[in-house]
Amino acid sequence: MNIEHLRLFVRLASTHNISQAGQELGLSPPVASMHISKLEESLGARLVHRTTRKVSLTEEGMAFLPHAEEVLQSVDAARASVGSAAGGLPQGTLRITAPASFGRMHLIPALKGFLAQYPDLSVDIRLTDSIIDLVEGGFDVAIRNAELQDSSLIARKLAVDKRIMCASPDYLSAYGIPSSPQDLKNHLCINQVGLEGWSFTTPDGVQNIKLKGNIRVDHGEAVRDACANGMGIAMCATWIAYEHLKRGELVQVLEDYPLVDEAALWAIYPSSRLLAPKVRAFVDYFAQHFGTPPYWDLELDS
Repeated sequence: MNIEHLRLFVRLASTHNISQAGQELGLSPPVASMHISKLEESLGARLVHRTTRKVSLTEEGMAFLPHAEEVLQSVDAARASVGSAAGGLPQGTLRITAPASFGRMHLIPALKGFLAQYPDLSVDIRLTDSIIDLVEGGFDVAIRNAELQDSSLIARKLAVDKRIMCASPDYLSAYGIPSSPQDLKNHLCINQVGLEGWSFTTPDGVQNIKLKGNIRVDHGEAVRDACANGMGIAMCATWIAYEHLKRGELVQVLEDYPLVDEAALWAIYPSSRLLAPKVRAFVDYFAQHFGTPPYWDLELDS
């Protein structure tokens, strides 16, 4: 049984498209179709239903899928153990997914140094704010700032994800500086989808403020930009706002009332007995690159 045929079958189970699954593995559609046929011949069973638009797994294919995945995990672990023992540099393609804004601002600029250190690696990156299934998507590692929901995955903290309250100098000149969280009820607040209020630590305990404002968006950079353009007060991650804060385009407010927030940036990867060298290299490199505290917070303190 050919391992690459199994790898193609597992990708096909996720994409439901032979051409797409083959393309991801560097195979032409005819070659990909031939590989699936050879796998079926070797098993003596039909694994997929083929139509003009898509394919789906047969009952036998569904039964075979978890075994194919287990075989591939074992093979990858075996290769990883040999690579670690040999002490060689990691090689192959590292498939990464990361939030769009964070990836653009902090992942892409650091890739030059990462690839210079690991010249035998290539990277395939998907920048999206959607939570992607790592196994189904065929990804090796994800950067996320959300809590880990899937217990079959492993999470390693890369950096804290500090949030602060911000406003532009023009806005504060026009509307005044809030002196307490309660003052926000008299201000325009820029709302981000998924957050219905802000929680602050005060001498009297946690104080929850329901947001009031006429702007609500679903993108962190858009929240920052609306804030920098004087449209209201916003909660921003320091990694997304630190350059605007350094230039004076944004000003931190309510510094004496920190937000109740324990957010962090995590590297997420599938659980396995042995961590692939390429994933370990990525996680170690970026944990060191971001630093403790991360460089964007150090720049604000300097």
